[in-house]
Amino acid sequence: MSSSNPLLEVRGLSAAWDGTPVLRDIQLEVREGEIFVLLGPNGSGKTTLLRCLAGLETPTQGTIRLDGVDITRRPPHQRGVVLMFQDPALFPHRTVYENIAYAPLLRHRPLRDVEEEVGRLIELLHLNGFEDRRPNQLSGGELQRVALARTLAARPRLVLLDEPFASIDVELKAELRAEFRHVLRASGTSAIHVTHDREEGLFLGDRVGLLFEGRLEEPGSPSKVFGDPRTPRAARFLGYNILLGRAGTVGVLPADLHFLPPGAVGLDATVLVAGPVGRENEVVLRTHDGQRLEMRTPASESRPEPGTRVTLGWNRSVDLTPE
Repeated sequence: MSSSNPLLEVRGLSAAWDGTPVLRDIQLEVREGEIFVLLGPNGSGKTTLLRCLAGLETPTQGTIRLDGVDITRRPPHQRGVVLMFQDPALFPHRTVYENIAYAPLLRHRPLRDVEEEVGRLIELLHLNGFEDRRPNQLSGGELQRVALARTLAARPRLVLLDEPFASIDVELKAELRAEFRHVLRASGTSAIHVTHDREEGLFLGDRVGLLFEGRLEEPGSPSKVFGDPRTPRAARFLGYNILLGRAGTVGVLPADLHFLPPGAVGLDATVLVAGPVGRENEVVLRTHDGQRLEMRTPASESRPEPGTRVTLGWNRSVDLTPE
């Protein structure tokens, strides 16, 4: 990635639906060649932000600059930004080749250049042999590969990916994530990838920003964002248990909780359910004040029965700023 001026600069961006705020003072930068992941729960404003960047929604205030040029009021086709939806929305009566070639042909690029570009993308996305197929002859993963190829064939400065793997079978997701990251890297394309799947977001992003109720928390590397959440809300979304420690509120990962021996001083809880999850046991508990906790233990350890009263301690925690 380049360390020069950012490709995308968003300053003070806000948006509303029927007078109700959806985005609040968004400050965001995306660098040349960077994959930026926007991670947050459903309804947090992620898709609205993408639509503002693509020119499909008008912000109530703020500016969007691409390559140093203010594009806030430009129509979508003049922005150099392409939004790829969860639904691939391919042209149903065009072949794979024709779908990918559509944008460069529309721009009257030389036929030889179009053939080379489409051939390169077909090779890059492992679509060899699919050139003459139509969308109804493709699987979900194949449709998404074609959609990405068609998007990149338009040579956008910035690609916006809105939950592209949401409808893909679980066993294909890991493969597609890796392929999308590789292809974006190989093409040198900058991207903003939106998801509510924290595993997906932490895997894909060079940097990650958490969005809650229209407010973007300070972005950082995946390891920084996951390892040092700033607030209980961020920690809870990232899978931490929120507990009251000696010095205040802390976040504790399920794998860092452990059972204490009888009579020890710790956090008292009651087991709700316990069962195997792959090579671990998952234990769900309830504290005396009604808080639900999740715990992971080695599969070699015995599982407590529902209704068992236990005392918990933890090995590691992160300090959290109260909201």
